[in-house]
Amino acid sequence: MKTKKILISITFAGLLFSLLVSFVKAPKNDYLAVQQKKWVAPASADKIVNPLKGDANAAASGKKLYKAMCLVCHGPKGKGDGMAGAGLTPKPTDLTSEEVQSQTDGAIFWKIAEGRAPMASYKTSIPEKKRWEIINYIRTLK
Repeated sequence: MKTKKILISITFAGLLFSLLVSFVKAPKNDYLAVQQKKWVAPASADKIVNPLKGDANAAASGKKLYKAMCLVCHGPKGKGDGMAGAGLTPKPTDLTSEEVQSQTDGAIFWKIAEGRAPMASYKTSIPEKKRWEIINYIRTLK
């Protein structure tokens, strides 16, 4: 019985090691090339309408969500200087920049939902209404 547990543990450790090594050996240049391309939402995203546009209460709620979900990478003022973002490539976007602020709400909504490494997709972890609230808060960072 004890031998069986040891064999299972060794097998599991071997599989875990193999999985980790497979990620380490991924071609780094391809990853960087993809990540350094400008992140553009599809044209269809521009047609997505923010149902909470101009809602001050939604922006206030969005600020709370931002602090819980986004601040760690994008920083307290949205400048892309959060503690967790320091080691990321590419660096987190400066949400106060003209580049971000000139995008449609729909484009920002699409990016939050879809994500792009190293930013996660939040389509399933943040409900739609909450994503709009975050966008309303991002609009206050101008």
